[in-house]
Amino acid sequence: MAKSQPRAADGRIAYDGRLSAAHAAALITADTTAAERAEAGTLARAALRRDPTAVSAAATLGVVTLVPNDVANARRLLAYAQMLSRRNVQTQLWSIEDAVGRGDIAGALRWYDIALRTKPALGDVLYPVLAQASRDPAIRTALVRTLVGKPPWSDSFVTYASGQKGDSQSTAVLFVALRARGVAMPAVAQASVVNILLNAGTVDQAWRFYAAIRHGAARDRSRDPRFAAMIDAPSLLDWTALSDNGVAASIQRTWEGGVVEFSAPASVGGPVLQQVQLLPGGTYRLSGHSDGIAQDERALPYWALTCRSDGRELGRVALANSSQAGGMFAGRLTVPANCPVQTLTLFAPASDAIGGTSGQIDRAVLAPAG
Repeated sequence: MAKSQPRAADGRIAYDGRLSAAHAAALITADTTAAERAEAGTLARAALRRDPTAVSAAATLGVVTLVPNDVANARRLLAYAQMLSRRNVQTQLWSIEDAVGRGDIAGALRWYDIALRTKPALGDVLYPVLAQASRDPAIRTALVRTLVGKPPWSDSFVTYASGQKGDSQSTAVLFVALRARGVAMPAVAQASVVNILLNAGTVDQAWRFYAAIRHGAARDRSRDPRFAAMIDAPSLLDWTALSDNGVAASIQRTWEGGVVEFSAPASVGGPVLQQVQLLPGGTYRLSGHSDGIAQDERALPYWALTCRSDGRELGRVALANSSQAGGMFAGRLTVPANCPVQTLTLFAPASDAIGGTSGQIDRAVLAPAG
């Protein structure tokens, strides 16, 4: 009964200090009244007299002592609770708050580390606070030092932070700093950094981070011409298969690398493949190879290059049926100097054929026209 009905359990066995401690701890809530706080203090003192190892009693008494602002005594009691066990959540949370109140950044992060190692579920409470605090440069620097030590909660925090949209630029700065210190990051977090930086308009920073995680990538051409990378969490700068409104697309592994397979039912069409480009102004050649495409001319797939800032189309390259020219396709596209970020998209138009639209692309590269 100690967990579900602590008051009743304490009443049944009044001599057990651990039960009195559980009773006292249960009285401390966000809505605790002065009378309940006094009762909690009395019970906690009695519990410690009966059992000096009752951790929660020491922690509860420390919290109760804080109300009259007897901070020194509260610290003594909570330090005693911490000495007995590092598994008391109340003690951990107070220790973090106390360190923050004193401006002790390193101390606060040390308690964060202890708390999250002890009870990973505390991430639900602590990660939002830590992510918000990391916007402060001093805290961010100290946090990077902590994460360089590879605590067991590092990956889960980085993954959490990568999904936050409140201050994407600060999150990106944190991740770039982690990358610079050699901290391994989950793939989803790496992709998130690239996307955050691109969407924030910091194109050069986005590219530097991307080039660091995708060795050999070149900015003046598309990437992964054979679709061989098989990236679980692609960024905007990677090939991304698009499936929506009945259109299905996926990148499958083959002996030669990979292949993009796409299909759509009759009268349904849309984008099936996309990759953001950072091409300098100039003329480019898009070439590649298709298989399995057999459509009327008006329903043939085509590539379109658009300017990401305003959506204007820069050009198209239409595909022929795969039975023509051995499935090879090629065309020229011009990128103006005033469009630094572009999107290359493969579209499958709606078809009137009973079987709808289907096909494969096993090679595609957009490179400077030599």
